[in-house]
Amino acid sequence: MNRTTLSLIAGATALAAVTGFAAVSAPDAGSAGQRTGAAATLPVERTGLLCPRPSTSDLAETTYTSFAPVTEGADGKGTAVLRAAAQQSAPDDDGTTEDGKDGENGSADEKGEGDEGDGTGEKDAAKDDKAGKPVLQLQEPGKPVTAEADGADAPALVGTADGRFASGWTAQQTTEVAAGTGRGLQGVACSAADTQFWFPGASTDDSRTDYLHLTNPDDSAAVVDIELYGKDGELETTVGEGITVKPRSAEPVLLSTLTAEKQTDVTVHVVVRSGRVGAAVQALDDETGGDWLPASADPSGRLVLPGIPKDATAVRLVAFTPGDADVDLTVRLASPSGLITPAGNETLHVKGGMTAAFDLGDLTRGEAGSLVLTAPDGSVPVVAAVRVLRGEGGKQESAFIPAARPVETRATALDNTAEGTTLSVTAPEGDAEIKVTASAGTKGGTPQTKTYSIKSGTTQDIEAPVPAGLKGSYALTVETRSGGPVYASRTLASTEGGVPFFTVQPLPDDRGMVAVPDASENLSVLQR
Repeated sequence: MNRTTLSLIAGATALAAVTGFAAVSAPDAGSAGQRTGAAATLPVERTGLLCPRPSTSDLAETTYTSFAPVTEGADGKGTAVLRAAAQQSAPDDDGTTEDGKDGENGSADEKGEGDEGDGTGEKDAAKDDKAGKPVLQLQEPGKPVTAEADGADAPALVGTADGRFASGWTAQQTTEVAAGTGRGLQGVACSAADTQFWFPGASTDDSRTDYLHLTNPDDSAAVVDIELYGKDGELETTVGEGITVKPRSAEPVLLSTLTAEKQTDVTVHVVVRSGRVGAAVQALDDETGGDWLPASADPSGRLVLPGIPKDATAVRLVAFTPGDADVDLTVRLASPSGLITPAGNETLHVKGGMTAAFDLGDLTRGEAGSLVLTAPDGSVPVVAAVRVLRGEGGKQESAFIPAARPVETRATALDNTAEGTTLSVTAPEGDAEIKVTASAGTKGGTPQTKTYSIKSGTTQDIEAPVPAGLKGSYALTVETRSGGPVYASRTLASTEGGVPFFTVQPLPDDRGMVAVPDASENLSVLQR
C-alpha cells in the first residue's frame, strides 16, 4: 500500500472521530475544493442524521423535511434516505418502555415530493419501510422534500446521505398538537449521533412531562448513563445508569421516573458508555404548551443564545457549571442597536455543580435580541438554555433556545413558509457579512439569494428571501462571507385559537466541508 493511500485512510479515520459519522475521499487534481496551504477544503462524502419520535399525542400532525444544498465539488451521484427506526419503543403509563413490533410503529403519508421515481408518494411509510422503502428520500440537491405523519404512531427516523447529498444534509420534524399537554408547535432539527449531551432547562416537576429521547443508529446496542442536577446538586436517581438502547431503535425516557425529587429546573447530562446515540428532550407543560429542548453547546466560558423573539413575554435562563467552582456570569443582550446590560441582571451567580434559574422578564421589549453570557476570563465552563413564553394568561406557548454553536461556514433551516418565518442573526464580536439563500419550494418556486451585513454586537431579524412563485415550504441556507463569528436561529409561528404557537431552532454549522491534507503532507494539518 503506497503512502498516498495510507494518508487518506488515516485522514478519513480522523474525520470520523471528529464528526461522529462522516467520510471523505481523495481530492482529484481537478477538484473544485478550496485549497489553503497544503490542505484542500472538500465536501464530506457520507454523513448520518437521527430524528426522535415526534409525539405521544393522537392529535399530533407531523411534517418531516429533508434537504441538501447544492455544493460545489460534491460527487455527481449519491443518496439521502431517512427510514423508520426498526424497533420503536413507546412509554407506558408508569414511564417504562415496551418494545413495539418491528416496522409497525406508524404511518407517514408522503406528500409526493420525496418518493422514488414518479413522485406520487406512498400511503403507508411504515409498511413501506418494512418492505425496504424509505420514509423520505431526496431526489436532487437544492430542493427539499416532505412527508407527513399523523397521531402518536409517527416513527423516529434513522438516515444516511452520501455523495452529492452528504455535504450540508439537513432534516427537521415539525409537529402541531391541537390540544392537551404540550399543545402548540414543536420543532426539532434532526442531529448526528454523539457520546455526550447537556440539557439545561429540563424539569421533573408535576406540571411538566419531559422525555429524554435516545435514538441508536447502529447495529449494536448502546449503553447510556443519565445524570440529573437540580438546585442543590446531583439528584439521586433510581434507574439512570446503564440504560440499554437496542440497535437501530428509539427509546423515550420519562425524566420524572428516574428520581423521586420534583424540581422545576433540572440539567440533564447524557453520557454514552458504549456506542453512540442521538438525544433530545421533549418538554411538555400542562398550561404553557411545549417544545423540544436541543442539547446546549459544549461547556464554555462564553455562550451565545440567539434569536429570542421580540414579543417574548417571559424569558427564564437556566445555567449549570459542571465543575466545583462557582461563577458570576456577565449578562448582555445583543439588541438591534448593540450590546446592552439588562437592568437588574448585570451578573448572575451560578454555584458549582448546581442548576441555577433566573427570571429575566420581557427581556427583549419588542426588539430582536440574543443573550451573551461570559465567565470572568472564560475560566469556568458553563452550559445554558432559555425557556421563552409568548402570549398572555391562559393563552401562552413556550419554546426553548439553548446556547448555540456558531455558523462557521454554512447552516440550514427547513420547513419555512412565506409567512410566519423569522430568521434571526447575531454577530456579538465583530461585523459580519452573510449570504442567505431561499431554496426551491417543495412543490415549486425559484431560488432567491440576498446578502446582509450584521454590525458587531447586534442581533437582526432579517427579511429573509422567499422563492419566486413559491409552492409548499422551502429551506433557508445561511453562509458566512466575512467577519464573525455569526450565530443564528429560525422561528416558525402561527396563531391557533388565539394561542401564539411557535418553535425556535438554533442553526449550527452543517459541517459539510472538511480540510483534508495533501497526501504528501503531515496529517497534523487536518483541521476540524
